[in-house]
Amino acid sequence: MSFNDKLREYASLTARNGVNVTKGKYVLLRCAIEAAEFGRMVEEECFKLGAKDVIVIYEDQRASRIRLDYADISEFENVPEWRAEQRNYYAREGCVCINIISEDPEIFAGAPSEKLMANSLAAHKAFKEFYDVMDKGGLRWTIVAYPNEAWATRVFPGLTPAKAVNKLWAAIFKTVRITRGDTFKKWEQHDRLLKRRAEKLNRERFTSLHYTNSLGTDFTVGLAEGHIWKGGSERCADGVDYFPNMPTEEIFTMPDCRRADGKVYSTLPLSYQGELIDNFWLEFKDGAVVGYGAKSGEHALKRLLDTDEGSKRLGEVALIPYDSPISNLGILFYNTLFDENASCHLALGECYPDTVENGAELSEEELAALGGNKSANHVDFMIGTPDLEITGIKADGSEIQIFSNGGFVI
Repeated sequence: MSFNDKLREYASLTARNGVNVTKGKYVLLRCAIEAAEFGRMVEEECFKLGAKDVIVIYEDQRASRIRLDYADISEFENVPEWRAEQRNYYAREGCVCINIISEDPEIFAGAPSEKLMANSLAAHKAFKEFYDVMDKGGLRWTIVAYPNEAWATRVFPGLTPAKAVNKLWAAIFKTVRITRGDTFKKWEQHDRLLKRRAEKLNRERFTSLHYTNSLGTDFTVGLAEGHIWKGGSERCADGVDYFPNMPTEEIFTMPDCRRADGKVYSTLPLSYQGELIDNFWLEFKDGAVVGYGAKSGEHALKRLLDTDEGSKRLGEVALIPYDSPISNLGILFYNTLFDENASCHLALGECYPDTVENGAELSEEELAALGGNKSANHVDFMIGTPDLEITGIKADGSEIQIFSNGGFVI
């Protein structure tokens, strides 16, 4: 396949598999300006599939950085009503959402922390209606990535910008299974594999997981009562399947945010709000982070944890074998969309209500009673290693090995 053939296939995959556009649906397409040409391809594919309309919102990280440096903090403490209503309106209309990201991993390094935090909290409040619909499975959404020079040269520092971008494109195409033209068949096979793994764990009904490795991780996390392991495609409330992340290699579920104890060490850098946090650790007691440290980016880690009470607690547990397609590329992407799919990970912040039985019908109070976490954040961080051991613990105290030497044994 030529590059243009692969790019067109990527656009089709995003519209068909990613959000599975169906006739009469609005499509809310957020697109990095670096990816405008690709965004138009995706837009066209959506219309071909019967979209009622495609609303394109371009986003510019470099312009956002300039605004952070110069605008008064008061401008970040509220979101204009017209912006909030745009997002919330289309959620009420049952739209599907595509986010084409093209991020510089360090674009906001050194930016005023108080403005970044204020912006996160204001957006979470303003778009609450949208996020409530999305979190309960009421709309289809997906995230895909598009390379840029700043990102590519961070991943491949020894290459010229043009060569780095080409190499990053090759890696991205491989992660989303675009190679010889049999892309959609490969995704069907992959979906079946992830669902088989999830089904095995769902049969066990573990109450907690215990993690250990040679870095010093010794950590136990409780699982919510009635938790559901999920992986691969999701099913929207309207009965249509879609893939929230492309690529995806994980199976995941809801932890009980009140039950986490011990120390866990990160294994890959975390790019949070355009700033890298590297070689960090978190210590938990009774579900909350009570201690932390980082070799670099500790102030960004502190900002993350201080966002709200839920940012100190867990909202997701995800399992991925160390011997997996993205991990085996041997590439550090400096982008959570890819790096989280190369490694077992946890997420600080908001839970996914649909990872617990009847979660979409539960009130916030009912979800909290099961240990579901609420937060303005949902931030994945990677903890997988080649020697990671994970033991599943049942209600009667019996134990079953889930992971050994970084991979599934169950």
